[in-house]
Amino acid sequence: MTPPNQQIAIAADKQEVQKVFNKNIIIKGIVWFALITVVTIAGIFFYTNTGSTLNALTHISYKYIAICFLMLAADLTMGGWRNHIYIRKLNPEVSAWVSFRANVANMFMGAVTPAHGGAGPAQIYVYTSAGVTFIDSFAINLINLGATLIFMPLAGFVAIMMMDTSAISGIIPAMLRYGFSFFLLFLMAFLLAFWKPVWVGIIIRKMANGLSSLFPKRRGKLTQWADSSYLGINKYQKTCSVILKENPSLFPLSLVITTLLYLNKYCLQYVILLGLGVNASLVQVISIQVLIQFMIYFAPSPGGSGFAEVGISVLFGRIVPNALLPIFTLLQRSFLLFFPAMIGAYVVINLLRKDSMKKTPVADKSKREVSEIY
Repeated sequence: MTPPNQQIAIAADKQEVQKVFNKNIIIKGIVWFALITVVTIAGIFFYTNTGSTLNALTHISYKYIAICFLMLAADLTMGGWRNHIYIRKLNPEVSAWVSFRANVANMFMGAVTPAHGGAGPAQIYVYTSAGVTFIDSFAINLINLGATLIFMPLAGFVAIMMMDTSAISGIIPAMLRYGFSFFLLFLMAFLLAFWKPVWVGIIIRKMANGLSSLFPKRRGKLTQWADSSYLGINKYQKTCSVILKENPSLFPLSLVITTLLYLNKYCLQYVILLGLGVNASLVQVISIQVLIQFMIYFAPSPGGSGFAEVGISVLFGRIVPNALLPIFTLLQRSFLLFFPAMIGAYVVINLLRKDSMKKTPVADKSKREVSEIY
């Protein structure tokens, strides 16, 4: 049986997940995501030669676009399977379809929240709705986050070595520094929390004590936050350790799937360029996309909107003609984010609708009971 103090930590995390997976937050995120994306793409469109851009639309090779849809299907399948290799060990009754839905919900909420903040909670929400325990869902999310945090900085370093960065200037170096800083910070925090959770707990409690001296009125809440965070880290670290020790081959397999998953995403840009009639170096295309993905992963806007489009126009603008740049930007964002987010939106809306239908009978019953008393 879970000790009472750990139950408090788990309850606090559940509350945080439910707070993020909220209808009002989702609507607000969609509005900002759509607004920033439309404004940025429109800016790129009008900055380039719009007449030539419209003419270029007639020369798209649709067989390559069909290949892009197949690569999109592979992307969504691998994303779901990366989680399912753990789920099938912990709860064999949960189907791979649930993992697929969890992955697309993750992508949708990552698109409508800053720095992918809602992605993890959405995935956890789908799994717990399918009967997976909250602790197992949370632990799997952390393990795969660790795989991403390991892969992305390594890919970023390789990309910088493989491409000519001498001509890159302006906002791009600042965005790269931002990306590297956040990835390394999160990776260090993840590794420290996994191997030395006690140290992290001590750091959190010292931070809480320092903030309490500055904000004495909030001492109680800060202390509660520090205690629940410390207990939560311990609990999930133990759960992750058990999962990985009992199945030692799963994390290396997760790293392999993560690598294939992102390589598929990176090569998709090359296929889009072929569809637009642009011949470019595959290595250069992959290297550029690695940097773009790296820069926008923790961007402060929903889905990296604005930052992604600017990064694409600057970096791919070196190999893509101006007339094709708006079309390429739109296709790139569509296959990597818009289409998966649309599928994820359908999953999320269905879940929210089912939850509201479950709550309505309970609320009606409570009203009837109250009316009977009075």
